[in-house]
Amino acid sequence: MDYAFPPEPVVTLSAMSSKPFPVRRIYCIARNYADHAIEMGGDPEREEPCFFTKPATAILPNNSATPAVMPYPSATQNLHPEVELVVAMLLGGSNIPQDKANDYIFGYAVGLDMTRRDLQAAAKAKGQPWDMAKGFDFSAPCSAITPEFYTGVIARGKIELKVNGEVRQSGDVGDMIWKIPEIINRLSNLVELCPGDLIFTGTPAGVGPVVKGDKIEAMVQGLDPLTVTIG
Repeated sequence: MDYAFPPEPVVTLSAMSSKPFPVRRIYCIARNYADHAIEMGGDPEREEPCFFTKPATAILPNNSATPAVMPYPSATQNLHPEVELVVAMLLGGSNIPQDKANDYIFGYAVGLDMTRRDLQAAAKAKGQPWDMAKGFDFSAPCSAITPEFYTGVIARGKIELKVNGEVRQSGDVGDMIWKIPEIINRLSNLVELCPGDLIFTGTPAGVGPVVKGDKIEAMVQGLDPLTVTIG
């Protein structure tokens, strides 16, 4: 087909021994760990999940052999990394049953939900959307995907973020308020999920700012780690 201009190439992530994983859409869930909900001034009780999105072009790929460099974004003085377990979808659908949700998963990765916290706070204060606080360029660094047939279903395991070698965030993915099958079910009730979609599943407490030159190390037990330097 002839286009008005050449389309951008498909965004992909490495997937170990599998072929590259084409990223379609990125969904994120807010305040999915009680300790983080508290530190952000929210209610730690189980409420209906709040979802937001990032564009696929926000992906900053990383694997253990090639650590990523993220340019410090414009329009912020308060950039925060949030370590998250990422779910990569193999199958799609609407109204996916909880008891079948794990069958739709291709694999898992480690991601960073990079946030312009000052822009987010200003948007919240005015009752405005968070788009420019969350969906900016390079705001979704992500490790290579580990296929589920290597990991099995991930329901628990250590999750941690270090900045310049010091632990800043530490928790267990088993502490999620909304578990992965529930997230897939609730999200697929709102939109039709598709192969290639990524779901960032929330972050534990301990978020704080990073500056140029900082080295961020993010990990989830059993997965390829993520290393990002702020350039």
